[in-house]
Amino acid sequence: MSPDLAALVGSRICHDLISPIGAIGNGVELLSLTDGDTGPEMQLINESVQNANARIRYFRIAYGATSDDQMISRAEIVSILAATARGGRFTYFWNVEGEQSRRLVRCALLLMQCFEAALPMGGDIHVVQEGDQWRLSAEGPRLSVDGALWDTMSRPVVGYEYTAAQVQFALIPGVMAEAGRRLRLTMDTDKLVAVF
Repeated sequence: MSPDLAALVGSRICHDLISPIGAIGNGVELLSLTDGDTGPEMQLINESVQNANARIRYFRIAYGATSDDQMISRAEIVSILAATARGGRFTYFWNVEGEQSRRLVRCALLLMQCFEAALPMGGDIHVVQEGDQWRLSAEGPRLSVDGALWDTMSRPVVGYEYTAAQVQFALIPGVMAEAGRRLRLTMDTDKLVAVF
């Protein structure tokens, strides 16, 4: 079986960026302790570093390489989502208990990014596990769904031209197959639901 080069590249980028961003965060914290400077500029830098750190942790799971036996704790996911949501347009509700397979969490995080793309004004994204089934739903003040793009998740189209902002849509069929899952999508005027 050939390696998933895109996932390996994602893992490498996230691995190489997480340390310097963490170091910047530590430096900002030290500056605020020694200078006593907690002005708006320092606060903005600190919030930006925390957001970048959360995003890289999110991307590492969503876009990085996985194996059959990798697990992720609920505490780690909740921490990542809380930091990602801070000051943003989205609120995340992770109602999945205990440790979970990284492959299933990867499916959920990529779907959450698809939901974010359909909610230009923000909204609420819920993730629930019911037995062996995962259910994600998203609601917001205005949905913007490109039907042809969303169809590619259940029925891949050879030669469909994705943009960089749509890469999560392109990855969904492969990660679902890798996790041994089948995706079902339903759309309403104000709600999106994905079950796998």
